[in-house]
Amino acid sequence: MKVTIVGAGNVGATCADAIATQRIASEVVLLDIKEGFAEGKALDMMQTATTLGFNTKIVGTTNDYSKTANSDVVVITSGIPRKPGMTREELIGINAGIVQTVSENILANSPNAIIVVVSNPMDTMTYLTLKKTGLPKNRIIGMGGALDSSRFKTYLSLALDKPANDIHGMVIGGHGDTTMIPLTRLASYNGIPVSTLLEDDALKQVAADTMVGGATLTKLLGTSAWYAPGASVAYLVDSILNDQKRIIPCSVYLEGEYNQEDICIGVPCVIGRSGWESIVDINLNDEEQATFDRSAAAVRTMNAALDGILS
Repeated sequence: MKVTIVGAGNVGATCADAIATQRIASEVVLLDIKEGFAEGKALDMMQTATTLGFNTKIVGTTNDYSKTANSDVVVITSGIPRKPGMTREELIGINAGIVQTVSENILANSPNAIIVVVSNPMDTMTYLTLKKTGLPKNRIIGMGGALDSSRFKTYLSLALDKPANDIHGMVIGGHGDTTMIPLTRLASYNGIPVSTLLEDDALKQVAADTMVGGATLTKLLGTSAWYAPGASVAYLVDSILNDQKRIIPCSVYLEGEYNQEDICIGVPCVIGRSGWESIVDINLNDEEQATFDRSAAAVRTMNAALDGILS
């Protein structure tokens, strides 16, 4: 199995490393526009193979899409962060151009690939990719919910002082600090509802910390996080390539599910070899549905910046 990662920055390189060291794919191609950057990172990673015990081939390339040919999954991490003085519309316009160009080049060499979108604003870039490529909706997946859910479970683990892998929980809605929805009602510790283990104020604090999880790390690090995002992408790719059928919250195209139409937003999905295979209905209560509707409205506001690009 072959995976291409477009963008050899911190997130892309961490994703490549996780896929290789966990032996998820037999070949990983790391592509970047900066001369020699992807090649250097790929070579550095390859030199860990004998000490870490993996045989995945890692190839770096500077904008040569021919080396990505016949990829089973392509991960798009490329794009720029919002700079001081830049409007939301300017950011979306620039990143939309990047994602559109990348998608076209990828599909020219890997027409059957499943595309995983990481570039921000993620829900909007996922929607753009779907509309511009014309691919079947199940082959376009936005990654954000996997990362947000990982952060949610981490904060629950810290609040409970219990192992993170014994905790189950998910975050749905938009991939943004005002649009994501940590589903505290459904979170559990080995089958025990966390609402019976934590006071209401503590549970609300976990949700609040989850929602600003990315911003918290940016403040601490001075840049966006990369370990958890890279690992979350690898987790998603593993479920695709190895047909794991995991339920992972992802940004996918809705056609009536969760009372929404013509939008890409985070919902729980079964992820397997064909991409996202089905959407799981978790029966939101009235309050949760209302919050989800508000989240969708915010994503649509962001999508409005695509009007000139999609028309």
